[in-house]
Amino acid sequence: MTDPFPFSAIVGQEEMKQAMVLTAIDPSIGGVLVLGDRGTGKSTAVRALAALLPQIEVVVGCPVNSAHPKDCPDWAEIKTTDQIRRATPVIDLPLGVTEDRVVGALDIERALTQGQKAFEPGLLARANRGYLYIDEVNLLEDHIVDLLLDVAQSGVNIVEREGLSIRHPAKFVLVGSGNPEEGELRPQLLDRFGLSVEVISPRDIATRVEVMRRRDSYERTPGAFMPPWQAQDAELRDQIIAARSALGSITTPDAILEDCAALCIALGSDGLRGELTLLRAARAVAAFEGTDQLSRTHLRAIAPSALRHRLRRDPLDDAGSSARVARILNEVLP
Repeated sequence: MTDPFPFSAIVGQEEMKQAMVLTAIDPSIGGVLVLGDRGTGKSTAVRALAALLPQIEVVVGCPVNSAHPKDCPDWAEIKTTDQIRRATPVIDLPLGVTEDRVVGALDIERALTQGQKAFEPGLLARANRGYLYIDEVNLLEDHIVDLLLDVAQSGVNIVEREGLSIRHPAKFVLVGSGNPEEGELRPQLLDRFGLSVEVISPRDIATRVEVMRRRDSYERTPGAFMPPWQAQDAELRDQIIAARSALGSITTPDAILEDCAALCIALGSDGLRGELTLLRAARAVAAFEGTDQLSRTHLRAIAPSALRHRLRRDPLDDAGSSARVARILNEVLP
């Protein structure tokens, strides 16, 4: 099966799909963390997102997907100025991956055959201007987490080893998925995700039947199943492109900024990352809906995803983070 399952054909999981669409509209939101049961479509959604995203323009042969020849690093030795359109990269970072595979290392083959010290780019180079996907992110080794934190903060990958001194842009949207029952994320990494969504197995028969029906049709008769959903994906792609163009024209009243701050204070969110993420995500919601001014409706639509993973633990509160956000939302933004 060459074509991934269509994004539009995923049944339910609206919050997860919304979060991924919003990061496609505005990558500065900071990525998506998807936590929930196994078999709830987390990986399927990421694979489908790759086919949904608009293409990007890149310099031919550039290992970091630069849009302009002047942005290609010197070590890449790119001789052409030709550009092509290419699918937005969505790169898997597997569990157990080595540090060299992530950041890049000495090109051993070239060193042995030509006696030259040359850099072999890693996964971070390939993910530049795209998405880096980590399944079972809560099981990632600590030293890899530290690398990702450094690069996510700076947007630059720096390699100093084996006589090499290399740097290149590494700006990507981080998407992680996992089952919280198998382990918790380090707080430093958790805070780097702009949005966090929870997915659960459907509880009603009709939804589960529809999931089976669509998946079975996708596997058995893809020729009949794919075209209608691919058409819907194309419409969604056009909406994303239009929303990107509209982002800069969205007006934000001062009252909305005050709402963002009041909500984060009431929730006890540390730092200011929560307010900024909430503002950017709400603005992307407004752009996607085609409105030109931010409102409380947009804040309420995205606040749970933007804030649930930023709450301090309260041993006296038995409610989950989603319930706490919903309660505070009703109090602060009635």
